[in-house]
Amino acid sequence: MSEHEHGSMDIKEQEKTFDGFVKFTTYTVIGILVFLVLLAMING
Repeated sequence: MSEHEHGSMDIKEQEKTFDGFVKFTTYTVIGILVFLVLLAMING
């Protein structure tokens, strides 16, 4: 059985997926905040 070498794995796809997740989460939170502000303005 071969030994694992720390840092030898290619993680480009994982980094790309994580970046997409962070962007999606950021835009979703901003969208929800804008919606809540508009809802508060409409209801006075």
